Amino acid sequence: MDKDLIRLLNPALQQIGAYKVDGGQQADVKLNQNESPFDLPLLMKEAILDEFKQEAWNRYPDILPFRGIQAYANFIGVSPESVMMSNGSNEMLYTIFLACLSKGSKVVIPIPSFSLYEKLAILLQSQIVAVPMHEDLAFDVPEIIRRAKDEKAGFVVLSTPNNPTSSSLTLEEIRMITSEVNAIVLVDEAYIEFSREESAITLLEEASNLIVLRTMSKALALAGMRIGFAMTNPGLMAQIAKPKIPFTSSRLAEITLIHVLDNYHLVEEAVSYILKERLRMSEALKKISGIRVFESDANFIIIRVSDAQKVFSSLIGEGILVRNVSGYPSMENCLRFNIGLRRENDLLLEKLLVFQ
Repeated sequence: MDKDLIRLLNPALQQIGAYKVDGGQQADVKLNQNESPFDLPLLMKEAILDEFKQEAWNRYPDILPFRGIQAYANFIGVSPESVMMSNGSNEMLYTIFLACLSKGSKVVIPIPSFSLYEKLAILLQSQIVAVPMHEDLAFDVPEIIRRAKDEKAGFVVLSTPNNPTSSSLTLEEIRMITSEVNAIVLVDEAYIEFSREESAITLLEEASNLIVLRTMSKALALAGMRIGFAMTNPGLMAQIAKPKIPFTSSRLAEITLIHVLDNYHLVEEAVSYILKERLRMSEALKKISGIRVFESDANFIIIRVSDAQKVFSSLIGEGILVRNVSGYPSMENCLRFNIGLRRENDLLLEKLLVFQ
């Protein structure tokens, strides 16, 4: 690219790359993006589309998706003023980071964690205070608190259950962090439905500096619909909502959300299946020589093998797509794969036994 044009761009662009998925997004057995293996029933899709047909497609949706916000607020038991709906949780991350960070400000991020956190901090020219996980990929809570205090960081980001490590913070650890740091604490609960731990939503009334992030892409099986939520106290929500782009959530997304919440037993059944398969898979993997299995609190499992790239490539050759997460700190030769259908899980086990 012309150097004269490059100098006109945000200099932070030179420190980041575009998001990509190694191996692509298509495979006979696709286990690389932590998706639900269950799509919505066809009858529910037809009901959603019938309702959406009655909408005026030539008109903008509401500035903010108030009907979706009201539905989710009722579902989780908080006031609508405490809730914001977005076009996926990633858009909500952009909004929150824009509201909380600026040039030179400091953000504490445990590493490894979701790569978008670091990218957004770099784009906003903020300083990242990285706090490494323990060797077993567990959070180092005392160090998170110490670094936040010592660095006078105004923002702390916690993914729990964490992607890519699959480890979680306890509710008491989150309470400790929010009470001891002088910072806004964002708790990203993308995988909370699969966790053994209690949601941080229960702390919203006592922790005025807490923001909880949710996605409908995992347990609710709506990755293709792009729906996310943030929850915090009304005063803080009024401030972090200011950078929110208007009209980003479609009426189709709102209608779909309401139908799924009204039929939440389908989500509970899918989660129950995934948790049973997670346990079965973990126990089976532990019996394969040369594989280290990390404790999982999400809908995916992390394993360490002798040569992750070799196993990754061999699996692709068999039509099985997993994620090579070896590039993350502390995750050398690690692979990540979400829980799929039983036949998919069995095929993965069979091939790992051969390739490892």
